[in-house]
Amino acid sequence: MRFSRLLGTTLREVPTDVRADSYRLLLRGGYIRPLGTGLFSFLPLGYRVIRHLKRIISEEMEKLGGQEVSVAMVNPYDLWERSGRAELAGKDLIEFQDRSGRRLVLSPTHEEAMVELVRTCINSYRDLPVFLYQFQTKFRDENRPGHGLVRTKEFVMKDAYSFHRSFTDLNNFFPKVFATYHEIFERCGVPARAAEAGVGYMGGDRSFEFVFPCDCGDDHLTSCPSCGYSANAEVAVAAREIDGSPPGPLERVNAPGCSNMAKAAEYLNVPQSRLVKTLVFRARRGLIMVVVRGDHSVSLEKLATVADAPIYGLADRSIFDAAGVPPGFVSPVGMKDRRLGKVPLEVVVDSAVAEASNLIIGGNEADVYLRNANFGRDYDADRVGDVARIPPGSTCRHCGATLEEQQVLELGHIFRLGTTYSDALGLTFRGDMDEEMRPFMGSYGIGLGRLLAAIVESNHDDKGIIWPEEIAPFRFYLMSIGRSLEVRRRSFEVYDQLEGEVLLDDRHESVSSKFTDAQLLGIPYRIVVSAETLTDDTVEVHSRRTGETWTVAIEDLDSLKADVQAEQR
Repeated sequence: MRFSRLLGTTLREVPTDVRADSYRLLLRGGYIRPLGTGLFSFLPLGYRVIRHLKRIISEEMEKLGGQEVSVAMVNPYDLWERSGRAELAGKDLIEFQDRSGRRLVLSPTHEEAMVELVRTCINSYRDLPVFLYQFQTKFRDENRPGHGLVRTKEFVMKDAYSFHRSFTDLNNFFPKVFATYHEIFERCGVPARAAEAGVGYMGGDRSFEFVFPCDCGDDHLTSCPSCGYSANAEVAVAAREIDGSPPGPLERVNAPGCSNMAKAAEYLNVPQSRLVKTLVFRARRGLIMVVVRGDHSVSLEKLATVADAPIYGLADRSIFDAAGVPPGFVSPVGMKDRRLGKVPLEVVVDSAVAEASNLIIGGNEADVYLRNANFGRDYDADRVGDVARIPPGSTCRHCGATLEEQQVLELGHIFRLGTTYSDALGLTFRGDMDEEMRPFMGSYGIGLGRLLAAIVESNHDDKGIIWPEEIAPFRFYLMSIGRSLEVRRRSFEVYDQLEGEVLLDDRHESVSSKFTDAQLLGIPYRIVVSAETLTDDTVEVHSRRTGETWTVAIEDLDSLKADVQAEQR
């Protein structure tokens, strides 16, 4: 490729609101351009990188027996209704109608579509296992797009799906994908780490995410520096201190205008850990009242697990108004019939609250709290479990060390789905005794845009990108110094010799501009042809990663190309 014919120019400046290094460098290097909020176009250089990512991922998927397919981005809405995820996805799910009035969605993920594809192809246990993967565009109406390719509305994902005869088959396959993901990220030059994670609206019983620590990440990882425990902050667990003091008498106390934990703690002169926070959420079965410590926040992932129900969000103010109870003072005390006004609800109490004594809880009246409230005596619950995010400074449950939290970028996620979708969508096959059975499924995703951003975040310096050789849009950046016709002629000979592996900078720009762009673009090797090097039929080669510079005989460039390709393999 000749630089003079390449679509997209390098930029010296970018908008001031561009903060992430990956976004800034991909913009400056002419790899991407924004189209709208959360929407991006890939220029030729950027798309060449994406093609290399797809090649690496495909190679690893096919080692596992994966077969590449492609399902439609647009799906019938009724598929999502049948799976039970239409309401769960909420505003992320874009719905529209075709000219015949059929309801359709822009799919944010493709479990439903893959189930329908497999339904048309398998009948017997002999057809299983099946492992399918695709590279497909997804759309989620992200409400906080930002940091370039890190958080977008439209994105390309490698999503894969496995179908198995039994849970044992699925459970044996799952760690193979786990190991393959580590191999993919290693080949891409990203130091990713695995962590326990929640299942969200994907469903299933277990998942792991693969994350990369960086300042532009949109997630948080809790980890132990001593024993290596790692988990998404939404599902992380920690050791708990149990308060065994004897119960005191329940007392009514007034706290005017103290409808939040901070104000109540200050007015009552107690730490927030001695208060109880009560929140009400909407769920598939109705309302769920959640009781946690005042210094804790609710983890929706943990709550969904304990409640065994998808959580849709906080209850509307109108529910409290109809019940005549101020939201900041609501509590399960005195709720013998499990109702908020006329609306039935379930009560879930966090383990830290259930195991503590003499806490201060809302009195179901404005400005009223109850002191010395004790679980089991003054109120009870339908379910008790760990539903709170652990606070900073918590202690590791496994070894006693202090847990740490850091900002991370999620790159991939694997889910052990079981029969969640087979049950919901009625996918069956005939067993060896001709009985009807349902396949056990796994789902495995990698976001290509996020992966591209992570590669740049972990492979750059203050001068530009430093692409890993397997990922780079070109292996060589070729330029000439001087206006000699012989130098120009020999540079074109070198260009032909290196074939499609080289970007020839044939622009009428200064030498300093070409050197600057070579560093910005991050192509692994810069080759310079000059009158000085031609005196002994050599070229100057410079490694972008190591900074090393050496000379190579022009006749040996084929060997250099072969060496580079061998290193990639």
